[in-house]
Amino acid sequence: MNDDLFDAITDVFSGFGWPAVFEVAILAFVIFALLRLVRGTSAMPVVRGIGIVVVAIVLVSRVFDLAVLSWLVNNALAVLALFVLIVFQPEFRRALERVGRTGVRSLVGVRRDGYDSLIDAVSVAAGELSTQRAGALMVIERETGLQEIADTGTPVDALPTPALLEGIFYPNSPLHDGAVLLRPERVVAAACTLPVSPQRAVRGAHVGLRHRAALGISEQTDAIAVVVSEETGLISVAMGGRLVQRLNEQRLRTLLGTLTNGAWREFRLRTSRTEA
Repeated sequence: MNDDLFDAITDVFSGFGWPAVFEVAILAFVIFALLRLVRGTSAMPVVRGIGIVVVAIVLVSRVFDLAVLSWLVNNALAVLALFVLIVFQPEFRRALERVGRTGVRSLVGVRRDGYDSLIDAVSVAAGELSTQRAGALMVIERETGLQEIADTGTPVDALPTPALLEGIFYPNSPLHDGAVLLRPERVVAAACTLPVSPQRAVRGAHVGLRHRAALGISEQTDAIAVVVSEETGLISVAMGGRLVQRLNEQRLRTLLGTLTNGAWREFRLRTSRTEA
C-alpha cells in the first residue's frame, strides 16, 4: 500500500518541471494581488465567506463522493466570481484606479505615496485650528473605499494644503459642518456626513458629536479620523473604534505616520495605556 502511494506521488511530481513551477508562481502572485486589492473593502468579507463555503462544500462532496454537489461547485465558481465583480464593482474600480496611480507597488504593499504630504498638511492645519479653537473633523481614507461618504458632501478635488483645510473649517464657513474626506494627495470632499458611534463616553468623559462621528467611521472602516475640539481645542485621533486624545501637532504627525505605515498594534497599545 505504501509503495503504491509512493508511486502515485512520484508519478504526479514527475511531470512537475520548471514551467509548471513558473505557472504556479504566477497564479499565486495573481491571487495575492487580487486579495490585496480588495483587502479592507466591503468586498473582502464576501470573498472570504464564499471561499470558506466553497472549500467546505468541496471537502464534503469529495469525502462522501457526492457527484451532484461536485458538479454544482465546478459549474458555479465562474458565476460566483461574476456575481462578486458585479455587486462590488465600485470597490474593484477604485482598486484598479489605485493600481493605475501607484503601479505594482500597491500590489506588493508599498503604499506610502502621498501620505507624507497629506500628514504634513493635516498636522499643520490641526495645530492651527487647535490654537484658534475651531472645530474640525478630517478623515483619511486607507484600504476601505469611502466614496459613499464622499457622495454625502461637497466635492473639492484639490491638493491638501494647511491653508485649504483651515479655510474649510473656519467658523461660519459654508463647509465647516461635517467631515473632510482625504486621500493621498487629494482633498476629496467637504461637509460629509459620517455614521455616529453609540459610544457617548471615552475614559469616563463625555464626548461630543464630532468625536462620536470619528469613532463611528473608525468602527465601520479602517479610516483614520482626526478631530479638533471646538470647546477645548484638543486634538484627537480615532481608529478601529479607539480614541487617543490630548495630542499636539508634533505628536499628531508622529502618530499618523505610524498608523499609515500599518502599525495598528502600536496604536492599540498606546490607546490601552491612555484609557488605563
